[in-house]
Amino acid sequence: MPHTKRKLQGNLIVISAPSGAGKTSIRQGLCELMPEIKHSVSFTTRKPRQGEVDGVDYSFISKEEFINMVDSGDFLEWAEVHGNMYGTSKKRIDETRAQGFDMILDIDVQGAKQVKNAIPDTVFVFILPPSLDELKQRLSFRNSDPEDVINKRLSKAAAEIVEYTNYNYVIVNDNLKGAIGELVSIAKAERARVSKINEDWIKEKFLGGIK
Repeated sequence: MPHTKRKLQGNLIVISAPSGAGKTSIRQGLCELMPEIKHSVSFTTRKPRQGEVDGVDYSFISKEEFINMVDSGDFLEWAEVHGNMYGTSKKRIDETRAQGFDMILDIDVQGAKQVKNAIPDTVFVFILPPSLDELKQRLSFRNSDPEDVINKRLSKAAAEIVEYTNYNYVIVNDNLKGAIGELVSIAKAERARVSKINEDWIKEKFLGGIK
């Protein structure tokens, strides 16, 4: 469980990757191993894929509802990707971090830039596939998109990968277990940063009797 007195607030972690690089699987693995980290469920206008659950994988809403939330300033970040809209709720982020939990967002590079402008001390992690050939194989194997959509995703991947220099860490997902382990190490290290520790807690626990 999170230490609400020890920490000023939970960290915010952003992971981005080209479609098919495995960021969702890596994020799920992290949350299973570290219950003190919560996944931010994004709002989206796209239709659920097979097996996806509303409120767990995404909050699925209409385009009209999404635009109303944009106009109301409800999103920390939002973007249109491959014709669908995705957004992160400010309220969900703020409430969860205030409880001492870390929050992890798996969002695209457009959204990551918005988060960086709004919350500069966010931890940014970029996930790379082993190669573009491997990425194409993964997208084809997933078999959830037609060939023209796969080609569009591959074309966009190169432009997204160029953005890796705007991130704090890079993980190459050539082995899922190893990639999850790297992300766990990053999250644990960031939780231990001095800047994240509540000075009042240190004084109360360790320095109260020192004159």
